[in-house]
Amino acid sequence: MHQHPTTQYATDIVYGRIVSCEYERLACMRHLDDIQKSKTDKNFPYIFDESRANRIFEWFLLCRHVRGCFSGLPIELLPFQKFDLGCIFGWINKKTGIRRFKTAYIRVARGNTKSTMMAGVVNYGMCADAYYPLGKPHLAKYELKPEVVCIAVDRGQAEIVWGDARDMALASPEIRKRLDIQKTKISHKSRGGELRKLSKDTKNKDGGSPCIIIVDEFQDHPTSEVKDKTAYGKGKRSQSLEIIITTAGEDAENKPCKIEDNTVKKILNGEINADTYFGVIREINEKDNPHDQTVWVKANPIFQTMNQYSQSIFSEMKTEHDLAFGTRDHSKIRQWLIKRANRWQVDAENKYFSGCMDKWKGAEISRDEFLALTINNVCCVGVDLSKSIDLTADGFVILLKDGRYAISAHGFMPKNTLRKHEKGDRIPYRQWAEEGWCSITEGDVTDDRFIIQHIHDTELNNKWKIKEVCFDPYSARQFSNVMGGEGYICVGIRQGVQTLSEPTKKFREFVLQGKIIHDGNPLLTWCLSNAFEICDNIGNIKLSKKHKDDTQRIDLIAAVINAMVRAIVNEECTYNKRGMRSI
Repeated sequence: MHQHPTTQYATDIVYGRIVSCEYERLACMRHLDDIQKSKTDKNFPYIFDESRANRIFEWFLLCRHVRGCFSGLPIELLPFQKFDLGCIFGWINKKTGIRRFKTAYIRVARGNTKSTMMAGVVNYGMCADAYYPLGKPHLAKYELKPEVVCIAVDRGQAEIVWGDARDMALASPEIRKRLDIQKTKISHKSRGGELRKLSKDTKNKDGGSPCIIIVDEFQDHPTSEVKDKTAYGKGKRSQSLEIIITTAGEDAENKPCKIEDNTVKKILNGEINADTYFGVIREINEKDNPHDQTVWVKANPIFQTMNQYSQSIFSEMKTEHDLAFGTRDHSKIRQWLIKRANRWQVDAENKYFSGCMDKWKGAEISRDEFLALTINNVCCVGVDLSKSIDLTADGFVILLKDGRYAISAHGFMPKNTLRKHEKGDRIPYRQWAEEGWCSITEGDVTDDRFIIQHIHDTELNNKWKIKEVCFDPYSARQFSNVMGGEGYICVGIRQGVQTLSEPTKKFREFVLQGKIIHDGNPLLTWCLSNAFEICDNIGNIKLSKKHKDDTQRIDLIAAVINAMVRAIVNEECTYNKRGMRSI
């Protein structure tokens, strides 16, 4: 039975006739399931219109390659490109003919013709994008003053994206006759509009009213500011479309691309219902052997069709692989895994939780469950008061009767420096404060009284039996005097490797052994993902930021480790008198 190329590709992937990763298979399964729903579920509002998919395919035959061995030749879309573009442009609302998908996210390895495909889409948006009732292409409606926006991380990258589209327009007669192409401006000859480029360097970031938005190499964007401002104008058009195209990245837990990536995986896994969001991810799975060349196609679908270009890319990829792994150069291996295997590399070589973050996230339980499990249990408290003008923290290690440890922590940020820290740290402190994960304190610094009051309130509200309060004696002498005077046992924790090494190592071991649970504080998780380990010549370790002035903070995990020092030494300790001690 003959199938449309988009559906045929999906069928081949799902039935294993084409090698793929799990998330590409899920994207293809979603397409097939939705086709079935469109036939059997009268309440399902969408339908796959083959004529709309064919329209974008035929458009690319009018486009010319502008780079490499195929320069000057018409572009013939490859099967995986027909799947992506067919889904994005072919699915419509069956009643209105308006395009179904408002956002599309495509993650694929470097060298898989992302630039060529996006340049073609950009020119399609300027010249040919339209909508019409199902099966009635003769009633096509075009947008007046079409506006297409190319977003990149900086001015140089934005020029490349915009320039690729301009070069393609100049090289393609059918496009050139439709557009007025100047050195710095492109518009439609009869319908006006403009092809725009935006980056963080652009003074006026107003998104206008875009028909199509291309977000290029999103993994390089430190924030989503430009993307978000542009997205505000999407509602002004009947079928605005934002396409995010990227490879994987590094050190990315709090970066917008990784957050977006996690959302797409949840959509494909069925955890989130998002009918107007298309996503496909192509990567070499974590369980795959990266040295096995047969799995490289999972991240590089261009290898499905071996021609002069794809053979060149394969040879280049093999050379880089052999050099990286042959020399055992960690930075080269890391870059190969990111760019060629399309794997996120969240952890650096000496990151404290390198390879362990998934275990940590798997140890999260709900707040209600956490409180029910920990009520009336013994607790050690650690504080980190290193810089009261920045983030400070307290951490709670609660000893459970089954031998496990329950972890909670809280951050404190001065109100008068909040905006600076939100921008510099790229962390939503205000949002997390509203959710109860941290507190915004009055003034320029966080006074010790705020932390003392939080410890009081925590003990009262959560009914944990606080046995010890642990602190750095160098920076918290006044704090310890107040706490000791109020009846708490205060223990000074010297910050050298001799004191901190064992609890720091044990904490990681306990997470891997399933002996730790936590309440899911995202600020604590962020601090944990930022922590590097400093090692002395006999293998002792302690935690540190990457650089002393780094904005990737570790304060909450530092507070937890201070508490862990005493928690693992004296699980069942009891005291007959209040006092202060130092270890």
